[in-house]
Amino acid sequence: MNIEQLRDEFEKTKKVYDCALIKFIGVEGFDVYNCSIPFVWNGNKYIYGRVEKRDEWARSWVRLFKETDKDEFTLVKESMIYQLEDPYIAEIGGELVLGGTHVPYRCGEPNSFSGYFYRGKDLEDLFYFTTGPDGMKDIRLVELPEGIGIFSRPNGRVGFTMISDINELNDEVISNAKIIDMFDENEYGGCNQCYYLGGSLIGVIAHQAYSNCPNMIHYINISCVYDYKADKVLDKKVIGTITCYPHVDGSKKVPGKPERDMSDVSFSSGIVLRNDGKVDLYSGLCDVCEGRITIDDPFSEYRQ
Repeated sequence: MNIEQLRDEFEKTKKVYDCALIKFIGVEGFDVYNCSIPFVWNGNKYIYGRVEKRDEWARSWVRLFKETDKDEFTLVKESMIYQLEDPYIAEIGGELVLGGTHVPYRCGEPNSFSGYFYRGKDLEDLFYFTTGPDGMKDIRLVELPEGIGIFSRPNGRVGFTMISDINELNDEVISNAKIIDMFDENEYGGCNQCYYLGGSLIGVIAHQAYSNCPNMIHYINISCVYDYKADKVLDKKVIGTITCYPHVDGSKKVPGKPERDMSDVSFSSGIVLRNDGKVDLYSGLCDVCEGRITIDDPFSEYRQ
């Protein structure tokens, strides 16, 4: 089945146990969306969020927020400010790795983009250490027994490769990642958060996009399992759509581009495993806010 058929089947049978919009305090007048997953560091729970004004585009910052209540995060005012979009985090070798998309400007206009990576153990002192290929976003890392897995995203496809040490991460290594069979020829998307499940299996939370009319783009939350030794994608499925979250009006997000209706965009952040065995799936919504839904664990039968 193509992605629209998979979505139709999901809408008929979906199970959503809870949903909420995430509240961000300390950045009044700005939207916060396309966040990292919440993570615990030195005993506190944090989240990195993309901070941007509603009437602007490609002029965002990534800021650190600390959990202060259920579904509520407050700006850590003294934290570093990163000129990035769409942050994500991974723990590699006892360090936190922060990645995001940097959009350089030329003569006042956005000029391509690339992935920037920071690392360290002190959230107040992460240091920039490498850059991904020009024109590529949504590069994701995952720590494995044999090294570090890298998921790339060249032209809306997904590639995979491995390195033995974080210091080997560079644009050439990422560019040479082998394309894996995650999307059909006319589909596109990318990985958002990856989890080592045991053996040779990696759980992948991703987004998939399609367009079936000139005015609207559709982004949905998907998952799959990648067997990196067998080079096989297993159990690809839809796990969330905009209909699962509280209503958001995002149809007017992109300034100067009224033809881009963003009201059906759910850009996956990733999942957090709960004590009851279910997971909380976090997602950017309509390029204006971040949402959470509680769903069954898409990797329950693969965890080892």
